[in-house]
Amino acid sequence: MDEVTGAQLIAESLKAQKVDYMFGIVGVPIIEVAMAAQAAGIRYVGMRNEQAVEACRLYSKFSARPSSLEAIPSVIEKAVRTSIYGRPGACYVDIAGDMVNAKVERSKVSCCPPPPVSLADQGSVTEAISVLKAAKTPLVIIGKGAAYGRAETVLRELIEMSGLPFLPTPMGKGVLPDDHANCVAAARSRALLQADVILLFGARLNWMLHFGLSPRFNPNVKIIQVDLCAEEMGNNVRPAVALLGDISAVATQLLLCVRRDGWKYPSNAEWWSTLKSKIAANAKISKALALQSTVPLNYYTVFHHISQLLPHDCIIVSEGANTMDIGRTMLNNYLPRHRLDAGTFGTMGVGLGFAIAAAAVEASQNTGRRVVCVEGDSAFGFSGMEVETMCRYSLPVVVIVVNNNGIYSGVDSETWKAMKQMGELTSVAPPVSLLPDARYDEVMKAFGGRGLLVRTVEELRSALQLSLSDWERPSLINVLIDPSSDRKQQVTTTVRSTCL
Repeated sequence: MDEVTGAQLIAESLKAQKVDYMFGIVGVPIIEVAMAAQAAGIRYVGMRNEQAVEACRLYSKFSARPSSLEAIPSVIEKAVRTSIYGRPGACYVDIAGDMVNAKVERSKVSCCPPPPVSLADQGSVTEAISVLKAAKTPLVIIGKGAAYGRAETVLRELIEMSGLPFLPTPMGKGVLPDDHANCVAAARSRALLQADVILLFGARLNWMLHFGLSPRFNPNVKIIQVDLCAEEMGNNVRPAVALLGDISAVATQLLLCVRRDGWKYPSNAEWWSTLKSKIAANAKISKALALQSTVPLNYYTVFHHISQLLPHDCIIVSEGANTMDIGRTMLNNYLPRHRLDAGTFGTMGVGLGFAIAAAAVEASQNTGRRVVCVEGDSAFGFSGMEVETMCRYSLPVVVIVVNNNGIYSGVDSETWKAMKQMGELTSVAPPVSLLPDARYDEVMKAFGGRGLLVRTVEELRSALQLSLSDWERPSLINVLIDPSSDRKQQVTTTVRSTCL
């Protein structure tokens, strides 16, 4: 009889599903599982920040507790399969502690096959093309579903053949390069506000897209919704046309119709003139802010110089309030699936974990791509101890903390001292404030990484160039900026129902 422990069975079942990495925090009896994973050929990365994993059960696509040791391989296969079939999502498997060291006869389940591909109804595709052709101010929105669906090649051909303007959602950046001629991300508010038809590829009409509602959207906008998830259709705004299917496959269906009809949205349309004018105006405002070199620096100056030095193929991880919001407009992505941020739920504290996972994969595949993690000072605080993990595994992540002494805004050190004289800080300090000029760079130094404190443009450029040249250890650049620095004003004008 070929007996194995529950820990071995878990590890071998994961390996059978082509799992290469395990991330965790060990303790009895998880130590045995981690050791079994390494013995099975799975790389184990020990983390520092333990999240409330049990709470994830309610938000998982699939959750289960195997009733026996024999059931573990099939439950793990179903969890992996469910996580990648349809809309990708997390799954939760709860294995009782007494199963880990119990023994059972070895059993195996083969790896799940690749997800099946589905097409949209052809009649609906034809209807979608008709709606697009009738549009005066059309817009394409490319979401992270298009990135997950690896639809970059067909979407680029569709955009260029149809001549339509597009803008990406935060994690849809890079499906088409941010510097593409048809990208109107720099006029995002105006594009959303005045579009009369929106072709939505794998993006939710949630808070990041203002729920598709007025005053940020035209109240009469027609939505052509392309999604892999039937339950997503019609959330917040009922689509004029719903195209249910694989993003790449449906985009191919649309492309074939555009090619067959020889249709192209005119490049001399008034809509293009409006968008280009707004792009130029916004670029002028951002450039004026970016070229300011007074100390303390502002967000735009910091991101302007970072963007000039980052390699085009780097993985950008970002989280924070203003840091993430402004950073996503100024730090371009040129390749698909090269950006990770706080995501649909705006969850802070995920950035350093994302960066560690990305750096581990890049190192094992020897890609030569850098991982750059851009953090607000508040966001960094959620899981800052993960810099020890980076140092322990010699992962050359470049962490940039944009430090404004608070959440959205803070106060300078002199104001902080004055507040301390006014009374108990718990009564007088603004709830959004953090300790001024905190030395996050010293945290990295404490574990053997490179820590750099930056106040000026020259210091920033020098620190980033030095950090990008170091492949032996992680770096943390602590950029002190103006505590009152903010983002430029957004367009929120209401569009009347008769406007296009």
